[in-house]
Amino acid sequence: MDLPVMPPVKPMLAKSVSTIPPGMQYEAKWDGFRAIVHRDGDEIELGSRTGKSLTRYFPELVAALKANLPDRCVVDGEIVVIQGARLDFDRLSERIHPAASRVKLLAETTPASFVAFDLLALGDEALLDTPLADRRAALTRILSTARPPVHLAPATTDPALAREWFERFEGAGLDGVVAKPLDLPYRPDARLMFKIKHERTADVVIAGFRFHKSGPIVGSLLLGLYDAHGTLQHVGVCAAFPMKRRAELIDELEPLRMPDPAGHPWAAWAEESAHESARLPGAQSRWTGKKDLSWVPLRPEWVCEVAYDHMEGDRFRHTAQFRRMRPDREPRSCTYAQLEEVVGYDLAEVLRTKTA
Repeated sequence: MDLPVMPPVKPMLAKSVSTIPPGMQYEAKWDGFRAIVHRDGDEIELGSRTGKSLTRYFPELVAALKANLPDRCVVDGEIVVIQGARLDFDRLSERIHPAASRVKLLAETTPASFVAFDLLALGDEALLDTPLADRRAALTRILSTARPPVHLAPATTDPALAREWFERFEGAGLDGVVAKPLDLPYRPDARLMFKIKHERTADVVIAGFRFHKSGPIVGSLLLGLYDAHGTLQHVGVCAAFPMKRRAELIDELEPLRMPDPAGHPWAAWAEESAHESARLPGAQSRWTGKKDLSWVPLRPEWVCEVAYDHMEGDRFRHTAQFRRMRPDREPRSCTYAQLEEVVGYDLAEVLRTKTA
């Protein structure tokens, strides 16, 4: 492979802001695997956000990208899995598997798509110093005849339309809106774009914690909600605490600590069958490898309020943000019924949206 921008390349990133800024290009924020595609003739490389190769996990995309991209180019975008009318991050996560036979099967049963939104090189020309508006024009041109599963991400310079997308597209599993200055060059690994994500709050049960990697202080709190059958389901974690607060939490939670998981709603975490479901907090994953995911069970008697952006199925998609303890709430009152139900929206309509 011999391109003007060679792998690995870390993608340009975005910092969170609370409102949609004026005077920029706006795109939907896709909820998938960020990937930079390098193509040089028959050679295709899919690089992850960390620079590691994703190529072997998505053989169907390698063929599709060869059919839809110019012979020599570098394109930034997102790998997604579409199930029904929305994105499905859980199915996408399953695609990262060590067994070649499993990779082949999943490529057939849950094929991925690629949504392109930036162009880093074309032919022999590097475009890293080219303004975004010109890169977008070139990307639109080279993908004018692209066919699924390769898509051009919708974009607009109209902030009113961006606000409409922010509200409507969430129902298709998208993650918010990204705003990009029109004169922005491409700067790998720099947070020069802006992301606006949904934020909601929920009262959740604290049912356990993990130790911090630095020592005997709280690393993260394990959170639960009661389902319609009265079962406490593990819905995610909150983890962003100052170091002093992490130490304080150890003492505060001590009266709730259980000597072993017996009798805890999540006691089945030690069973292999529970690990296979990846639903309980002791489950290992192919992402964490040998990382210690052991946890300390707590009697589920305390409630806290957390902020979250959106749900993936019946779990928080990302790490929740701790807001405050709620001693006034009964744990049994913390159910899924309190969560806002997002109005569904057909992802096909998003992908058919034209650049505005």
